[in-house]
Amino acid sequence: MAKSSQQQPESSRTRRYARRLPLVGTLAAGGVLLLAGPAFAHVSVQPEGAAAKGSFATVNFKVPNERDDASTVKLEVTLPTDHPLASVMPQPVPGWKVSITKAKLPKPIEMEGEKITEAPSKITWTAEDKGVGPGQFQQFPLSVGQLPKDADQVVFKALQTYDDKQVVRWIEPTKEGAPEPENPAPVLKLTAAEADGHGAADGKSEAKDGGNTAATDASGSDTTARVLGAIGIVVGIVGVGFGVFAGRRRSV
Repeated sequence: MAKSSQQQPESSRTRRYARRLPLVGTLAAGGVLLLAGPAFAHVSVQPEGAAAKGSFATVNFKVPNERDDASTVKLEVTLPTDHPLASVMPQPVPGWKVSITKAKLPKPIEMEGEKITEAPSKITWTAEDKGVGPGQFQQFPLSVGQLPKDADQVVFKALQTYDDKQVVRWIEPTKEGAPEPENPAPVLKLTAAEADGHGAADGKSEAKDGGNTAATDASGSDTTARVLGAIGIVVGIVGVGFGVFAGRRRSV
């Protein structure tokens, strides 16, 4: 009888823990999704922090579809005028046509010993079919150069158009120490130029071959999302294990 009275409180506690596990698992999974969501929410430019100052580089404009009832059919990216990019070459994207708009520079720049008086000011991708559907994203690779030598970042402004004519304007500046705006403009962070100049040399070769370097899918934001997703899976496994343990204790 004494043994039975000791088991009863322990069994009761085990049942209470087992009942709480689904709630804990749901909250943990919800937290993971909440944190991971913003990684896919905005039009962004990648790689972040991997492009050297004064070099040529291949960047990718990543466009997620935030709507569940419409498709993205156009992306317009305005190129900076304070630091003009004299060389801009898009990589072909199946199902999309691309056009480049040029503008006269207020002040000529020199590149490869030549004086440049005009530079690309906007690039537009337009879907020839259905575009980017709900729950999908598309990357638009672009070879650009030379990147500025006297700046820490390059800001691009982008317009995302849906097939119902809605336009989302990703143009708001992000200020250090301030909350992220609702529609932040894509920002390409720049690193210090390499002392031996390899960054610029490699970029020139990349630009000459038409910018056909394969687009990378990995980014800091995606990595964060995957890590948080893994944490959610681990929490779920622990919850299942505890539930099995609780069931065994009840059967004893």
